[in-house]
Amino acid sequence: MATGIKDKVVILGMGCTRFGERWDCGAENLAAEALAECLTDAGIEKKQIQAAWLGTGIEMLHLGNGGVGLSMALRLPNIPVSRVENFCASGSEALRGAVYAVASGAVDIALAIGVEKLKDTGYGGLPQRPRGALNEIVWPNLTAPGSFAQLASAYRAKHGLEADYFKRAIAHVSVKSHANATRNPKAHLRNPISIDDAIKAPMIAEPLGLYDCCGVSDGAACAIVTTPEMARALGKKNLVSIKAMQLAVSSGSEASYNDWDGSYFQTTRVAARRAYAEAGITKPREQISLLEVHDCFSVTELVTMEDLYISEEGRAPSDILDGFYDADGKIPCQIDGGLKCFGHPIGASGLRMTYEMYLQMLGRAGERQRQDNPSIGVVHNLGGFPWQNVCSLSVIGAYGA
Repeated sequence: MATGIKDKVVILGMGCTRFGERWDCGAENLAAEALAECLTDAGIEKKQIQAAWLGTGIEMLHLGNGGVGLSMALRLPNIPVSRVENFCASGSEALRGAVYAVASGAVDIALAIGVEKLKDTGYGGLPQRPRGALNEIVWPNLTAPGSFAQLASAYRAKHGLEADYFKRAIAHVSVKSHANATRNPKAHLRNPISIDDAIKAPMIAEPLGLYDCCGVSDGAACAIVTTPEMARALGKKNLVSIKAMQLAVSSGSEASYNDWDGSYFQTTRVAARRAYAEAGITKPREQISLLEVHDCFSVTELVTMEDLYISEEGRAPSDILDGFYDADGKIPCQIDGGLKCFGHPIGASGLRMTYEMYLQMLGRAGERQRQDNPSIGVVHNLGGFPWQNVCSLSVIGAYGA
């Protein structure tokens, strides 16, 4: 009978590039930069890696459709390399592949890497999707801000919130992330903003303004994972382990029936319940120390606080405005700036979130380090759109905690 992966896999080392408009680098340079930090941190040589997973959303334009481009760019030692893609959850999908390989006993040491080079397209947003039936029929006029604005409208209508109050709550999400990013030298957007800046910013898709939208960035992040026993043998003392990894994929029911009201993410709730059960979390609001969630838009973070069972239904705006999720609050969310300000190179985001958890658990997060010895963190990575999405959820923590 399956028992899950709690404490069967630990992170041996991690690396992350500076995110931003990296005109000086190609995708292969970003991948090499992240891996160099990761190998140094892990204290191993490249030849000791036995398998690798590459997560990308659009990076096939640079590294190709499979794993060969990455293997050649990094001169990996003829090991298996698999490219995976699952919308914006692609980096988390790469980590899941590496973690499951180690947990199964198939390999001792595995690499997960996510990379994306988006700024060279000359387009202000994400590159255009490839042609195909799904893209041409379902998404002919769809925009990401437009679809998440619908989420915001549905949430506000369901809970009967006044427009000004709701706008101030989502503005606080953005202001908080900008403040956190000022203490992160690898973040893309590091300028603080005020509530008035956020509220009075140009409107993108009502009620989402300019500062409610995350940045499009270049970047890469990676992790090397192994067993606790192997990590000890390699001289590691303080271990950060994977407590749970769960993936929930939409069946299409959200868009097909009337049961879903458009105000929440069904897959997040499913993945959260599974991950908490696997990790042994029974009271998330009390047990979780830190959150890194998929804040592609400010409202996404707000809704996710309820989908993760941290805030009670309809209470996320109040918790946000009370500072519960601020850097000095009870459970900081996006203490590194999040997608909003660290940036969102699609394939790298899930691993970037894990990178921050890893640093915080080891007390290595610099200016933004929490002083209360965080022991359990949740990484939430979403992909797709509110009515058709995938949710990857990881629980990261001190080994044995």
